[in-house]
Amino acid sequence: MNSLFKNRVFLVVAGADLLQQIGIWIRNMALLFYVMEQSGNNPIAVSLLTALEYLPIFLFSLIGGTFADRWNPKKTVIAGDALSAVSILLILLLVLAGLWQAVFVATVVSAIVSQFSQPSSSVLFRQHVPAEQVGSAVGITQSLMAIFTILGPILGTFIYTQLGLNASLIALIVVFLTAAGIQLLLPDAKREARSEATSALTDLKDGLRYVWERSNLRITAALFLISGLSIGLTQPLDVFLVIERLGLPKEGVQWLTASEGVGMLVGGLAAAAAAGWIGRYRRGVMTGIMLIWSALTFVEVLSVWTPLTAGARVLSGLCGAFFQVIFTAFMIQEVKQEYIGRANGVMIPMMMAGILLGTGMSGMLMNMSSLFVVYGVSSLLTLSCCLLTLRLKLDQPHHAMKSNAPENVSYTK
Repeated sequence: MNSLFKNRVFLVVAGADLLQQIGIWIRNMALLFYVMEQSGNNPIAVSLLTALEYLPIFLFSLIGGTFADRWNPKKTVIAGDALSAVSILLILLLVLAGLWQAVFVATVVSAIVSQFSQPSSSVLFRQHVPAEQVGSAVGITQSLMAIFTILGPILGTFIYTQLGLNASLIALIVVFLTAAGIQLLLPDAKREARSEATSALTDLKDGLRYVWERSNLRITAALFLISGLSIGLTQPLDVFLVIERLGLPKEGVQWLTASEGVGMLVGGLAAAAAAGWIGRYRRGVMTGIMLIWSALTFVEVLSVWTPLTAGARVLSGLCGAFFQVIFTAFMIQEVKQEYIGRANGVMIPMMMAGILLGTGMSGMLMNMSSLFVVYGVSSLLTLSCCLLTLRLKLDQPHHAMKSNAPENVSYTK
């Protein structure tokens, strides 16, 4: 663990991720409140804001992953944050000119750019973080994200309510420029020369074929689709859980989010500390997570006691952290370096497709039946994932036996 904190690439990538999380929450809260004010609390406008965040991820992740496998990863992550800052500056100018609808573009641009920069961060981890430390590295970055799941809404709300939209947008520009600046400290990294020139379309097809020909990756893609569908069914109904089951005002939903953030924080730290043990028993741990998740979904809908529901949400966040750590480490260790971006670009759309499909069905399904039915279907879908996790061959990852950093090159201070 000590050597991990001396690894320059890990420190820079984790620091940039931290700044990006700050920016994401400032953006999310500021745009949510601003759109509600400008549209008169129009639910269609608010839902459009959410759709514009998820759809680019679904549409561009495979394309972004393909180019992440072709481009220099250091230049890609720096350019991504710099472009985000420039786009926010242009949107600020449009808002000052009276075109408030321009804020929708901020969400679209941010989501698109992230689909090019995030896979490059995984490539950097693959190149410069020893394989035996990947689980710990992912656990720590997961914990940083969890902290801002708890504190992010508070920070974003404070900046917007105290300083307004313009100050929020200026803060975003500063955050993204700072993230781009610290990533200049990354070591220079170049792609290995290709034996033959290929087009981006050829690379994309090659990436799809790479995933399809490997049973672990095919199963993972199916797992992501079903998990996304399960999440999408219940995610929009949290507010009804708060109102109908707990008898609280709708504002109480923030405490469910905070409870899940606490679980993610604890789970990320625990997964980082137990990375070696998890690596030896990945399949069993993953199956156990799905069983617990399925049971927790039932507990949430049956509970009429706030502490019990909050406790279930804490455990759900803890499971989510382990889920993220296991599969991020799996993707980095199992997938060949030249395919990491494209493999991620296949998995993310599968998850997004499931979430979008589930979100679109949840309200209609609840109107046709009840809250219990929707949560029951979600629980059964999660339970069915056990059939997939038991088929995964995760206990001995193909590329985890040695460091993936090039030999005779030191990337530590």
